Amino acid sequence: MMTVGEAFDRYFDPGSGLRIESYDGSTGGDPDGQVVRLHSPEALNYLLTAPRSIGMMRAYLSGELSIDGMDEGNPYPVLTTYLTRLSARRPSLRELPDLARFVRETGLHVPDLPPQEAPAPWRRVAHGLRHGRMRDAAAISYHYDVSNRFYELLLGPSMAYTCGVYPDTEASLEEAQSYKFDLVCRKLGLSPGMRLLDVGCGWGGMVAHAVRHYGVTAVGVTLSRNQASWGQAMLEREGLTDRAEIRHSDYRDVTERGFDAVSSIGLTEHIGVRNYPAYFGFLRERLRDGGRLLNHCITRPDNRRNGMLKDPFTNRYTFPDGELSGVGHIISVMEDTGLEVRHQENLREHYARTTGAWAQNLSDHWDECVAEAGLGTARVWGVYLAGSRVNFEHNNIQLHQVLGVRTSDDGEAGLDLRPTWEVEAAVRD
Repeated sequence: MMTVGEAFDRYFDPGSGLRIESYDGSTGGDPDGQVVRLHSPEALNYLLTAPRSIGMMRAYLSGELSIDGMDEGNPYPVLTTYLTRLSARRPSLRELPDLARFVRETGLHVPDLPPQEAPAPWRRVAHGLRHGRMRDAAAISYHYDVSNRFYELLLGPSMAYTCGVYPDTEASLEEAQSYKFDLVCRKLGLSPGMRLLDVGCGWGGMVAHAVRHYGVTAVGVTLSRNQASWGQAMLEREGLTDRAEIRHSDYRDVTERGFDAVSSIGLTEHIGVRNYPAYFGFLRERLRDGGRLLNHCITRPDNRRNGMLKDPFTNRYTFPDGELSGVGHIISVMEDTGLEVRHQENLREHYARTTGAWAQNLSDHWDECVAEAGLGTARVWGVYLAGSRVNFEHNNIQLHQVLGVRTSDDGEAGLDLRPTWEVEAAVRD
């Protein structure tokens, strides 16, 4: 019978940068590579019964696979090797009998799924529906209602779970998040006395920044109960509740109109591409004439395909029901719903830096994060952040800000002839 090490050498490039040490005593792969240990036949079953990264993830979460020396909070170096250098060779017809015998002798079966992938309420409640209110609420809760303390350790004091904007290469994560909020405020043209609606407001960072530094009144809405309670408590601590509130609510439940500005930072990924027209149409109706909408979201690098990502890890472990499109599609829908698009900006490299900073926070606070959320969840986040960084760096995904205006009937947009927010935006204390 072929050993596990022999099978690896037969079907994978020996220069993969990984070395296999298997439960059957065999070894294979790059002699000088990072050691991947398969602790039992179950590890092989996970790898053989699931495509791409999902099999390795299942084996890792179940403790059947480990990687020597890997920083579990920040496994970026390992994922860089795995995603960029490891690829299987298609077996020839002559090799198929040997491969079939090897698979049969391993006692191939579908092993138990890790609990982090077990069917969750968001799927059971909404089976057969796509992006209805119940399903959206359950999916958001699945991702964001982990633990506020866990997110404090992961995200840092800003509690901003969206792409920062780095004013220079030496800027810290906190400086980048403050700069991002300030850039959004300037693009929206905020000034004292204006009214801001922030949909998908997270823990309230944008709301608090706009109220503190631009003198607006603001309403934030989020489907995450944990986010809403944390954010409202933050507003109370800072004495901002006379000018701001954070609601545990669907954005579609906002009945007020006539807002001067709407910010949507990291929500579009959750609403479903088919719902873009209704989404942007609803937000336009919340604006007064001359009011601005800033949409900030992860995008695809092209406009040829839209919808759910094919990566099963993302769909099953981190962003259930998440969907992306190219920025060209977003701009088209915004224009078709009556918004005049005035500016767009790609911040892809900034998100690679942001996810790297979050991963470093996770690594630095690994024991506390494990105690708060459990080892399995912490491991999921380590892989998710490292994989996201790789994908942003390699232009597999992007991050765009798009600014639209509800122009008046006579075409008045209310912008300067040459906006200078990119030059003037400054980090605020």
